[in-house]
Amino acid sequence: MTRIRPRSPTADDELAARKGRDELGTLARAAGQGSGEAVRTLIMSVTPAMLRTVRGVMGTAHPDVEDVAQESVWRLINALPGFRYECGVLHFACKVAVHTALNARRRERHRGGGRTDALEPEDHVHAGPSPSEELASAARRESVRELVAALPTAQAEAFVMHIVLGFSVEETADACEVPANTVRSRLRLAKQAMRMRAAANPALSDVLKGSE
Repeated sequence: MTRIRPRSPTADDELAARKGRDELGTLARAAGQGSGEAVRTLIMSVTPAMLRTVRGVMGTAHPDVEDVAQESVWRLINALPGFRYECGVLHFACKVAVHTALNARRRERHRGGGRTDALEPEDHVHAGPSPSEELASAARRESVRELVAALPTAQAEAFVMHIVLGFSVEETADACEVPANTVRSRLRLAKQAMRMRAAANPALSDVLKGSE
C-alpha cells in the first residue's frame, strides 16, 4: 500500500494564512473605529470559534451557552479600541470568550448551581457506550470543568486555550501577552492544582492524564 505523506506547507499556504489574519485585523480595526458593517462582518467571522470556546468551558448542553457566547462577542467588540494587535484577532476573541465563560461558571458555582451535562436525545440511540457510561463520562467532564473554574484566572486561561482549544504554547502566550515560559509555568501549576483536588477521585485522575 502506498503511504500518503502529508503535504508540507508551501509559501502560498503561509501567504493565505497571513491574508486571513490580515483580513480579520483590518475588520477589527474598522470595527473598533465604529464601522457598523465591519462590526457585523467581524461578528459573523469570529462567532463560531467563540461559541466553540464557550461550549468547551461550560459544556455543550449548558442552557446558558448561547447567552454567554453572545455576551462574549459583545465584550470583544467593546474591547477592540484597546486591542494592541500583538496576537491574532481570533486568538484574542477566544481569550475573551474564555474569560466570559469562566466568569459565568464561577457565578453559577457561587449561586450553588453546579450541574452536569444532560445527554442529547440522539446520544441514547447509537451503538457504543451504554447510557450509564455516557452519563458517567459527562459527569467526569463536568467535574473537570468545575476544577478548571476553581483555578486562578491566569492558570485557567492557559489550560483552556492550550488543552481545550488546542492553541500552541506560543499562540497562547501571544494571546495572553506573556512569555511562552510563563504559559508553561501556568500550565504546570494548573495541572498540579487540579491533580491535588482530584486526588480523592480516581476517575478524575484518569481524565486529567489525558491533558498531559
